[in-house]
Amino acid sequence: MPSKAPYVVFGYGSLIFKPPPNVISQVPGFLKGYVRRFSQKSHDHRGTPENPGRVVTLIHKEDWDHFSASDAFPDEDVVWGIAYTINPLYESEVRDYLDYREKDGYTLEMLDVYTIEDGIEKVIVHNAYCYVGRPHNPSFVGSEPLEDLADRIWRSVGPSGRNKDYLYQLAESVRKLAPASFDSHLFALEDRVRELDDRNSDETQVQ
Repeated sequence: MPSKAPYVVFGYGSLIFKPPPNVISQVPGFLKGYVRRFSQKSHDHRGTPENPGRVVTLIHKEDWDHFSASDAFPDEDVVWGIAYTINPLYESEVRDYLDYREKDGYTLEMLDVYTIEDGIEKVIVHNAYCYVGRPHNPSFVGSEPLEDLADRIWRSVGPSGRNKDYLYQLAESVRKLAPASFDSHLFALEDRVRELDDRNSDETQVQ
């Protein structure tokens, strides 16, 4: 009887800096044919129903092309993150935990995770589970101008804390994943929000 495939979850947002429970191994890697964008309203973590924040979602590149008129980086289609292998003894409860944590508009898909070895791309995990935001979900907001998005993130606060702290933690975590890890949109957005921090700090000091 063939052994059951391990339960592997790919994290590309808060799962990078707040991993799921009962992880027995993890490896950095990337997905191809997707983009990571702050295109998901957060009513329950980094914002409120009245003033939703923005958190990242993984979007099929072909879907994103229909919404990306405002996107400053239209050619990127690689998303770095971490593939977590879950202890099989706790697979059921980790699934339940993640389904609840990612309940606000995400769909579960199975994707291949890649890495780069000696300058060559290769698959390191087949069929990792990943929570993807499809454009039809009610929390999906599509593409927003970078300045507007930065302002929204800078101002938003929810039960899990300030929206900008989520952005800062994610950007720092992606930088540390691997020598080749990058995300131009994420890093540009981080720069804009830090500029707002600096600008408002200067205004406070003047007052």
